[in-house]
Parts: sequence; C-alpha cells; structure tokens
Amino acid sequence: MTGILEGKRILITGVLMESSIAFHTARLAQEQGAEIILTAFPRPSLTERIAKKLPAPVKVLELDVSSAEQLAGIADQVREHLPTLDGIVHSIGFAPQDALGGNFLDTPWESVATAMHVSAYSFKSLTTALLPLMQDGGSVVGLTFDAQFAWPQYDWMGPAKAALESTNRYLARYLGSRDIRCNLVSAGPIGSMAAKSIPGFPDLASTWDTRSPLKWNLSDPEPAGRGVVALLSDWFPKTTGEIIHVDGGLHAIGA
Repeated sequence: MTGILEGKRILITGVLMESSIAFHTARLAQEQGAEIILTAFPRPSLTERIAKKLPAPVKVLELDVSSAEQLAGIADQVREHLPTLDGIVHSIGFAPQDALGGNFLDTPWESVATAMHVSAYSFKSLTTALLPLMQDGGSVVGLTFDAQFAWPQYDWMGPAKAALESTNRYLARYLGSRDIRCNLVSAGPIGSMAAKSIPGFPDLASTWDTRSPLKWNLSDPEPAGRGVVALLSDWFPKTTGEIIHVDGGLHAIGA
C-alpha cells in the first residue's frame, strides 16, 4: 500500500530538534512516500545532524525568512534538488526575550516587529518565494498556538500568532485560484526548543492537565505531525483557510 504523500515533494522548515513537530512531520512525510527538502536558520549544521535520524537522506538549505535576499534565491536553490513542490510546511516562530515572560506592557516596538516579521509575515513571504515551484497547485501548512486566548507568559507571541492566523486566511483567499490550499495546525504545547525559550512555559502547559478532554503528552509531537501530513495530502482537497486543532480538545473547553 502506498502512502498518502506518495509522489509529493515537500519543503519543511524548522527542524531543530528531534522533539519538534517539524522533525516528526518530516519523518512521517518520508514514511508516507514524499520527497522532502529542509531549510534551516541560523545553524544548518544542527539541522543536518538531526536530519540523519530521518528514514532517508535529505538536503538542508540555509534560509533566513527575514532576509529578502535569501528568499529571492530560495526557489532556484530548491530547484537544484527538486524540480517542483507540492507542499510547504512553515514551522517558524521567534520573539526576542523581552517580548515574552510577562513583559508585555514594556516590550519595545522593535522586538514586537521582529516577532511579527519572523512568526507571521514569513508565512506569506516564504510561500510567495516558492510559488514558481507550485505551478500545479499544492498545500501550505503552518503551525500556530491558539490565538483566541491570552496565555500566561506568551505575551507578544500571542498577537504574532493571531497575525499568522489572519495571514493564513488571506493567503487562502489569494491563492485559491492557483489551486493552493493554505491551512494551519493549532497544536497543544510540546517540549520543543521553541517552548524552552518561553519563560514560565511549565505554567502555560499545566493548563492541559486539567482542561484537556483527551490526555495530552508534552513529549509526543507525532499527533500534530500527523495533522500536518494529512493537510499536505489529497485527503483535504477542498479545505483552505482553516485551523485544525490538534490539542486534545482543549480549545473547546471553557473551564
């Protein structure tokens, strides 16, 4: 039996640790038949080491999504290894330390701008940079953390994720005519590198201990990875502009 991504070519960002959703997305994509390519920043060598744990060898390209110059050249770099793309996975988020951890009221605009650029605007800029490789349509999937709520310690990453979620809807609007679907997976907390950069992350994550209808495991990124792979596949042919929650159901529970 062939996998649900058989014959697909996918670019995946954000593989920094084996514990990340991006790594498990890459692993599952390969297991489901896809050819993949990875991008990394600021340490491609770290991603290259982690990538050796994937089922098959994979090329890693350096890409700073805040660099217009690097974005301008990424399609040509990818084309040297994969002639076309059927999917893109955006697993990128960053905010300076003074934009997190209870400093919301005192965060300077420069730090907010960085969070917005890297965490939200890059969803659009990465996608448009790679459009020349998606002439036959495809699927773009990003990762968010439910922006309906004000989470403890999360601070300006919350508005950045809200901007990401809105950006997703506008991308869906403008790229639908090209048969490109744009969706997000809203995952529960995972003990990844991104999580470790958030001061007070254990307090935020503890919410899942009492409110999640389904038991949540901080050390298991695979459910979220499966959600991403499903959206990359042809099993959601008419779904776009959507946010799929893979969070144990917490988003549906008030208290």
